Amino acid sequence: MSYRLGVDIGGTFTDLALFDERNSAMTIHKLLTTPDDPARAVLQGVHELLAMAGAPIEHVTALIHGTTLITNAVIERKGSRCAMLTTAGFRDVLDIGIENRYDQFDMRLKYPRPLVERTLQLEVDERVGPDGEIRRPLDEDEVRCVVARAVERGAESLAVCLLHAYVQPAHENRIRAIVESAFPDLPVSTSAEVLPFMREFERWTTTTINAYTQRMADSYLRRLEDGLAGMRFSGQFYIMASNGGTVTPATARRFPVRLLESGPAAGVLMSSHLGRLLEAPNLLSFDMGGTTAKGALVIGGEPQKKYELEVAHVHEHKAGSGFTVKIPVIDMVEIGAGGGSIADIDERGVIRVGPRSAGAVPGPACYGRGGTEPTITDANVLLGFLDPAFFLGGRMRLDFEAAGTAMRQRVAEPLGVSLMRAAWGVHQTVNENMAQAFRLHASERGYDYRNFTMTAFGGCGPIHAARIARILHIPRVIFPVGAGVMSAFGLLVSPLSFETVRSHPLAVDHMTDDDLAAAFAAPIAEATSFLDRAGVPARDIRVKRRLDMRYRGQGYEIEVVLPDSDGRLTGVADLPGLFNHEYARIFSAAQLNEPLEIVNLKVEALGPRPAMAKGCHLAGIASGARLKGSRQVYRPEADDLVDCPVYDRYALRPGDVVAGPALIEERESTCVINSGDAVRVDADLNLIADIALSGRN
Repeated sequence: MSYRLGVDIGGTFTDLALFDERNSAMTIHKLLTTPDDPARAVLQGVHELLAMAGAPIEHVTALIHGTTLITNAVIERKGSRCAMLTTAGFRDVLDIGIENRYDQFDMRLKYPRPLVERTLQLEVDERVGPDGEIRRPLDEDEVRCVVARAVERGAESLAVCLLHAYVQPAHENRIRAIVESAFPDLPVSTSAEVLPFMREFERWTTTTINAYTQRMADSYLRRLEDGLAGMRFSGQFYIMASNGGTVTPATARRFPVRLLESGPAAGVLMSSHLGRLLEAPNLLSFDMGGTTAKGALVIGGEPQKKYELEVAHVHEHKAGSGFTVKIPVIDMVEIGAGGGSIADIDERGVIRVGPRSAGAVPGPACYGRGGTEPTITDANVLLGFLDPAFFLGGRMRLDFEAAGTAMRQRVAEPLGVSLMRAAWGVHQTVNENMAQAFRLHASERGYDYRNFTMTAFGGCGPIHAARIARILHIPRVIFPVGAGVMSAFGLLVSPLSFETVRSHPLAVDHMTDDDLAAAFAAPIAEATSFLDRAGVPARDIRVKRRLDMRYRGQGYEIEVVLPDSDGRLTGVADLPGLFNHEYARIFSAAQLNEPLEIVNLKVEALGPRPAMAKGCHLAGIASGARLKGSRQVYRPEADDLVDCPVYDRYALRPGDVVAGPALIEERESTCVINSGDAVRVDADLNLIADIALSGRN
């Protein structure tokens, strides 16, 4: 008997899923996150879940963990005091940025302050040219003096960010060796190791975030490891990375910046797994939890990836107003709209929802924990979508009156509307905002949602999904089994992996196949080495290769995937055709007769994908009658509360059909089915909703 355990920490709830590999049974659990020490909720949740399943911890072979800890540390400025050592004359790069205005007409623009304070932005006399030639040797005595000065000023970690280190890392490597010898307790992050990328602002920002969070990540992982050891856990412990793969704790400690989108990536991975099982290769993965909502594209059964994201926005998630980070990450659009997002009236006199959140403490007003501001969850309780007596399966009772008081005082009375209209305004504002963000995200990438299927999960996702699908004209929505904890499921299907990107400018018309193979040799060796150290046999490691290419003279590039077919590696002669095909897909034409150049090489090494049997079932959940009863639910068509049937999801069986309007309740969420929509239960107990697209209500 063996088990795999997934644990995902969100801003409001911590989700857990335990998979019994013997009988394909899944036991799930959800509890409030403990913001003061997230490890406490993890250890408490593991203890409670194993007790629920009757599973000895000694039989858990792997625990896979996703966390928003690194993102929160950057947003909340809770990392360690970090120093930066850079080439003489370049200490101002972090403050100058790329001189881009994210709003041309706002004269009061703000940008996030660098994570390294001015007094700890230090210089060292050295210079490497863009060709990798050492033009001014490193002054090692100066390095010791400068680092000693940083330590005297309170530095707790060090980011080494030298000019052109991506081409020639010798000086950065030597500084690391000096610091590790003279200051062994000072964590060091070098830009050539964290991100061998040619644009120094992005490379240095990424490296400083890595250094800023290194101590905190180490401390957190140590608390988890010690707590699990105290519970007699002896299996493998892995951490979800932003690219949808998992890494060992050693890799997570070395590169905490790669965990920035750790938790959200897991849900997208599970969506792609579900899409492959249900033969729905093109998906919009919609995840709405307690703090944020995320949308991601799955194309041909695979999540779409990118190598840049922004964190710690100072202007409501507006592009350009956050830290630019270069790491491999699943391509998601995120907005500050979760169950705990606060609703109020903006300066124009209209409803505004988020990005401020009530979080887990104090939480929405209906939690009865001291919250006084109305949230999305409060609106959904008032509208009848959530049963106050059945939240988390009845383990947590919601306060309907507190939700009404908050909504009335902060929204209804200022607008001069009824309580129900105010709650509906909050609910529909969120739907429209998310639909707009998802539509823009897809159109920028050249995709049309009308041919897609949506997967809806997270605690709030199933409540809002059908409305959003109708707005986007998405014809079908899948509500998977255990939708409320689906990100924890995703952790269980994630393979060990490591990705690297390396700037390596090359002119295609001057290359040979041997040149291409030689360029890939070092990044392939680097990526596979991490899996080798994790114990993955070489025969089980798959390698994916990609190139960033452009017409010579262009400022930015597009990604080209190099397929390997019939055992033959893609050669230089194949590159123009691959590039033109991708260029035409994005821009509708590829007619330039210009030479091509390679800018970056990308390598992803993957281990075997963990198996999860099709048709796994939820264990330990009792079901009753198929129809639980009815509840008063607000219907905008009638502008009033109307009687709506309520179904027990756990009592539904394959082949059952439910016509909207209806509510289908499970412990962690509620599926809201609108008028005209129809739901059928498939063989694996997923709910497949066909959306009526004639109207938008």
